[in-house]
Order: sequence, then C-alpha cells, then structure tokens
Amino acid sequence: MKLVIVESPTKAKTIGKFLGKGVVVESSYGHVRDLPKGKLGVDEEDDFNPQYVIPTKARKRVNQLKKIVADSEEVILATDEDREGEAIAWHLAEALELKDRDKIKRIVFHEITESAIASAMAKPRSINEDLVDAQQARRVIDRLVGYKLSPFLWKKIRGGLSAGRVQSVALKLIVDREEEIRAFKPEEYWTIKGEFEADKGKFEAELNKIGVKKVERFDINKARDAQLIANDIKKSEAHIASVSKKEVVRRPLPPFITSTLQQDASRRLGFSAKKTMMFAQKLYERGRITYMRTDSFNLSSESTATAKKWLESNLGAEYATVAPKAYKSKSKLAQEAHEAVRPTDPNLAPDGMKGLDDEKRLYDLIWRRFMASQMPDAKFEATTIEVKAKGLQDNYTLRASGNVMKFDGFLKIWPSKTKDGELPEVEKGNLLKVLGVNPEQHFTEPPARFNEASLIKTLEEYGIGRPSTYAPIISVIQDRGYVSKNESRRFAPEEIGELVSKILGEHFPNIVDIGFTAKMEEEFDEVAQGIEKWKDVVKEFYAPFIKNLDKKYEEVKKEEIAEEKTDVDCDLCGKKMIIKFGRFGKFMACSAYPDCKSTKSLKNPPEKIGLNCPKCQEGDIIKRFTKRKRMFYGCSKYPDCDYASWDDPREEKKEKKKKGEEKV
Repeated sequence: MKLVIVESPTKAKTIGKFLGKGVVVESSYGHVRDLPKGKLGVDEEDDFNPQYVIPTKARKRVNQLKKIVADSEEVILATDEDREGEAIAWHLAEALELKDRDKIKRIVFHEITESAIASAMAKPRSINEDLVDAQQARRVIDRLVGYKLSPFLWKKIRGGLSAGRVQSVALKLIVDREEEIRAFKPEEYWTIKGEFEADKGKFEAELNKIGVKKVERFDINKARDAQLIANDIKKSEAHIASVSKKEVVRRPLPPFITSTLQQDASRRLGFSAKKTMMFAQKLYERGRITYMRTDSFNLSSESTATAKKWLESNLGAEYATVAPKAYKSKSKLAQEAHEAVRPTDPNLAPDGMKGLDDEKRLYDLIWRRFMASQMPDAKFEATTIEVKAKGLQDNYTLRASGNVMKFDGFLKIWPSKTKDGELPEVEKGNLLKVLGVNPEQHFTEPPARFNEASLIKTLEEYGIGRPSTYAPIISVIQDRGYVSKNESRRFAPEEIGELVSKILGEHFPNIVDIGFTAKMEEEFDEVAQGIEKWKDVVKEFYAPFIKNLDKKYEEVKKEEIAEEKTDVDCDLCGKKMIIKFGRFGKFMACSAYPDCKSTKSLKNPPEKIGLNCPKCQEGDIIKRFTKRKRMFYGCSKYPDCDYASWDDPREEKKEKKKKGEEKV
C-alpha cells in the first residue's frame, strides 16, 4: 500500500478522487511539529539548534499516522510546494520517525487536477533540504526577535506588547505615513476651464499655456489672479489652433500573483488579506485554482490554449489572441518555476460553479483576470483639441482631451474605469464662441493612509516579506492593537503602536529598517538556493542584535519613554501625577506609586443619557463600548451592577408609558 500525506482533509478528499486502488490519502491536519509555546525553543549555546516539539493537539493524529505508515510500502509527502510546505514535509518525516529516507517520496504540483497529480506521482523527488533550511532560518530569527525583544517592551513600556522582525517594519510604514499627514500643510492652486461652442457642439477645455509658458500646478495660487485671467479669456477671440487624433491601446493586466490577488480582492470585493487567502485556500484544495502563494506570472501552455478556445467559442475570434500572451515578473526574486494564480479549468465559468457566495466572488475575480490576460488590447481613438484665445492682457492656450472606445478587447471581461468623452468634430481655424470661463480653487491633499491593498503593494515593492507572509503581517499588527481601521478601511496607528514604533526606531534601527529587512529576505532566498548556510545567516544577525539589546536594557529607563510628567496634583496625597501607558491606553497615576495607587482616566467621561438604572435604581445609565467599539448602554455602578442593553432604555421607558396610557 502507498500512503500519500497532505495537510488538509479537503485536499486529501480531492486528491483521493484521482488515485487508484492501493493508494491511501491521509491528512496531517496542518503542522505536526513546531517550536514550543511559552519558551524560546532555540539553543543559543548549541549553534542555534531549534528544539521542535509535537503540539498536544497534533499528538493523537501523529500516532494514528505512525500506525498507517507501519503498514505502508511507500510514504509520499504531498504538502504544498512552497518553503513552508517543504518544511511541513520534513517535519512529518521527523515526527513519524521515517528513518528509511528511500521509503519517502516527495511530490509537488501547482494545481490539484488529475493530470497534475498523475504527473507529480510519476516524478517524485526527495525533500529539498535547502528549502527547509530557508524556512528554519526565518522561523528561528523571528522567534529570537520575538522572544528577546518583546520582554524589553514589557519592561520599558507595559506588559502584553510584542515586537516582530517584519511586523515592526509594516507598523513603521503606517506610523511614518501618519506623521507625514500631521506635518502636511495644504497649498492653494487654481485651474481655469473654459466652455466653448463650435458649429457641431459644445466642449470644455482647460488652461494649458499663458503666452508661450506652460501653466504649472502652483503658477496660479490666488483667487484674484485666477479671476483676472478668467475675465480676460471670457472677452477673448477664440479659435481652434490644432486637432490631433491617434489610436491609443490599453493592455490587459497579467494574471494574479499572491500580492495582486490580495490587493484587487481588497479594492473590488472589500476582502481583508486574511479572508482572501482563506477562500483562495479552499478553492485550491477543491481543485478550482492553482496554488495561491506565488510570485510568478507563468502560465502553462495547456491553460492558455484552453482559454483561447473558450474565448473563440463564447465571445468570438476577435476576442482571442493569435499567440498566447506571456508576462514577465519585474522581481529578481520571483520563483519562475511556479505558476500564476489561475483557474485550473478555464471552461468552468463562475456562473457554473457551486459554493459559498464569497468563494464564488473570489473565483470570479481570478477567472476574469486570467481570461482577460489572454485577450487583445482595448483600442481607443484619443482626440486632443487646442484652443487659442486672444485676450486683452495676454494670449491663452486651452486644451481638451477626449477618448472614444473603438474596440473593448479585454475590457469585455475585465471592466474597469475608462476616461471616455467624445469631442465635437472641429477643424483647425474654426471660430469658437466663449460660453463661460470658470476658475476652480484646489488645495493639495495629504498622502492617503494605507489600506490593505496599498500596504501590501508597498511591502512587495520594498521586498519585505514573501507571498505567504502578507496576510499574517497585517493581522498581527491589528491583533496587537498597534493599528486600527477607520470607516474607510484605512489604517491609523494607535497611541501604543506609535510609541512601540518610536522606541524600536530609536534603539533598534535595524529591526525597522526597510533595507535591512529586505536584505534578510534575500539571504533567506540564498539559503533556499543552497548558496548560504542557514545557521551562518542566524549567527550574522544575532550577534550584533543581542549585544545591542543587552546595552539598551542598561541605557533605556522606563520613565524616559513610557511616562510623562504633569502639573496635576494627586487627589489623595498631593504629589504630582504622571501619564503612563496601560492595557487600554494612557492614564494618569500618582508618581508616589506603589505607596499611593491613585489613578485618573484621560478619556472623556462616559456620556450619561439622563436615566437611572432600571435594575439597581442607583447608578446612571451611560453609553459604553465593546472592544470592537460597538456601543451599548450600561450602569455606571458596574461591576456592582451588571445591567446592559443594546437598546436605548429611554425608548423602552417611552414604550412602557405608552402601553400604560392605552390601558387607562
């Protein structure tokens, strides 16, 4: 009997359909070994050897798999094709005590289809130790940073904080952007648009030149100047100076990779990166899409050929390209052996797929992006009209632009915004009637806060993290309370997040340095390629890191970074109060602590609604908020009185009064 082991039951069920008798497919239910919880688990004295353990929840499954392995002639490890998947295969071999490595086979595939599984089974290989070592290097360094640096934050700021090698860089990006927004000073500028009438219609044109000088953005920055120019154009003699037409093409975007999938799912579907990857994982395990953790734009010849047939049959020959379109990654680190994220069977259009609504929506996005990538360019006729206006004070050139779609091409399947606008037919020399001239005031705007899409794009551009890490990075900085999302789903740093970022930036600059973190990723890649040894990479990082950490424990005083002096006197002992950081943010505490334990909240007092508590009759009903900032009504005597209601008690009182009057 042959035993195939994968990570998830869904994946096992899908693969099991394609394998014949004599092959059993089992799931490990995820990771079977990891570093221990609650302690470092890395031996600093013994060459940084990790001390892996089998988690309690995995022990039963490991024992079950050991029994099945004992009855198997061959064990085939079919975990995911990336570094984490390779590491899971290696951990399985270790946990199941598979000493005879000849008995172990490793297979990889980009998609869970019958042909892909058959091809993989025909070409098994051994476990790639270099990929495993690259994953170990990342895991060990991240553990060292987390377990060594987090206690520093506990001691110098407050308990419950954490620092991470990559999460700290993401946090710094958000904090730095917030500082840019605060420091931003808007600048005023004006644009001037004229409305003109030709024989065959009206159109609008914007001021482009005054005399021979091109109008730059801040050249007109006062209302008076703008109005003088507008008045002069209004009284001018205007005519068509030139008309130019040219064909403009818009090319389709490449198929999705992990980062662009997360970005577009955020923009178009409102999905978080975590939600996107959860549904992508389900689609992959059901055999609907190729592997979703990838940085390569590669496409198989079979997939492009199938797409071409579908396009010809369903949309017409003009919507299929003669030769398949290929896309090249700009990243030097992209793993070109992988494939882009695409449907495994392009013939399965989203309308014919069964599944959860959100799962279908994500599949629809992936399917459309892939099909569009194999379609012709969209074609437009772009028209530019230049208007000359001879005023009393000066000569002016105004420009109008218009686009008319001539062929929709890939936009038929991948609709997106286009700047359409048909201009009237005019000829050079035509006289124009000036209908009106409108000066418009503008102010420069601060840089936008990051949303998930723009943060992932920035991390990718800087080489921070890899396809499998974007979603966890974003989740952890939110879970730690370092950042929050506003109503526009954009990130704003919390007070504690800003303080943590400030401390790390001042005292551990390498941890939050973009260049340093990107260089670490390159070193992990070199380990994966067999160029570097993983323990050498760990040693090179750890020696200066721990030396600086020991130094900072001595140099940095808690009162210097996490406490602010005030002129407020303590109500109990009269000594000055200081501002500290607590679990729920800043608060005031007596400087004589622990002799005096007086504290004051810095938050606005809770809002009373003018109603006594209906339960205890003593406290006031106030507006309270859950951790997720959902409002409810509670008693001011909490915890002595536990009255709470989602509904406004004033409305309940009115309703009772109304019913009482009806009875009378």
